[in-house]
Amino acid sequence: MEYTMMSHFLGAPFMQISFSFSSFADFQDVHVMVFAGFGFLMTFLRKYGFSGVGFNLLIAALGLQWGTFIHGIFYSHGQKFQIEIKSMINADFSTVAVLISFGAVLGKTSPIQMLIMTILEITVFVANEYLVFEIFSASDIGESMTIHAFGAYFGLAVAGILYRSKLKEGHPNEESVYHSDLFAMIGSLFLWIFWPSFNSAIADNEKKQYRAIVNTYFSLAASVVTAYACSSLLESRGKLNMVHIQHASLAGGVAVGTCADMEISPYYAMIIGSVAGVVSVLGFKSLTPLFATKLRIHDTCGVHNLHGLPGVIGGLASIIILALESSDPAKMASQAAALGSSIATALVGGLITGAILKIPIWEQPSDEDCYDDSVYWEVLCSVLRMYMMTILGKVLPTTCLDVCVASLCQNWLNSPLIERN
Repeated sequence: MEYTMMSHFLGAPFMQISFSFSSFADFQDVHVMVFAGFGFLMTFLRKYGFSGVGFNLLIAALGLQWGTFIHGIFYSHGQKFQIEIKSMINADFSTVAVLISFGAVLGKTSPIQMLIMTILEITVFVANEYLVFEIFSASDIGESMTIHAFGAYFGLAVAGILYRSKLKEGHPNEESVYHSDLFAMIGSLFLWIFWPSFNSAIADNEKKQYRAIVNTYFSLAASVVTAYACSSLLESRGKLNMVHIQHASLAGGVAVGTCADMEISPYYAMIIGSVAGVVSVLGFKSLTPLFATKLRIHDTCGVHNLHGLPGVIGGLASIIILALESSDPAKMASQAAALGSSIATALVGGLITGAILKIPIWEQPSDEDCYDDSVYWEVLCSVLRMYMMTILGKVLPTTCLDVCVASLCQNWLNSPLIERN
């Protein structure tokens, strides 16, 4: 069943809007990943849950609209362009790149900064995607290079420009608690379950879609096993680290994306997933602290370990598989060019975007207010803070639920109405 109509959008050329129900299930799966998966994954910080899931919704809502428009402009060549299920999926894909970058600067930026980054990044993202698929004719069915590697290195470039030296030793709110990690694990499960749909959603035919589903299925399973094993080996007394499990379990889905629809045996997919799981855990253990201390790049969510490194592994895996199976130098060169273009474009675009976001007019939170919901949301802490400021007649820190409660108790104990023995 298909529904078609004509529309005129913001003075742009007429668009032919075509709605087909054949791919709607894939669209639903990707949509769940964007809003529920990534949303809950961002809630691991103990005082930044509202902002993690709430700003994820805001960024995604703006991004899918802007992504639809920019995709149409790039691919229509001045003609009318169709809005169909596939274009809606592509709009979600462009939003995913921004959400990945959002993870690198989570808790350190204002909503205005994130909206500006959404507009700028999607524009650069679509330009790079057009270069990869239309000019280089590269293969990247799950967009490991064009979404994951791009989004990660774009976010790292922005984080490097916005680096806060006062946060080098950490922040009291930059930590998780039991329930926040549990919510983040729910997000990981949403992503893990629906990742085969993500990697197969834009396949050209049913045969390629089937291969992408099967290869992603096995790669994800393999990355879970190696993530658990590696985490247990690296942590003291053989215990598991929840951060490793939340992220490295997904690395197989990222890494296999580029070659998911290629004619490879399932054990190839399992090897790719296993390598990605190990590399992701090692990244969290070693690279994240190194980036923060030596390179002055603070990656809040560790997007380099979940999206950047596995995305690069995916690009390299596609080159190796082409070398083993077809030995076509032209195709291998296209894959290499696509990987290089995605990383280079992301770094340049991220540096420019970071410079724009650093202009002191975007209401960037202070160092003390980072990772705190009460700066932008009405929460219990902010209500108590306002109440105590009224009673005590002095300014209290904005990160201080404990201070507010303590001050309230002190005021109550000092009250002349309290009967003392």
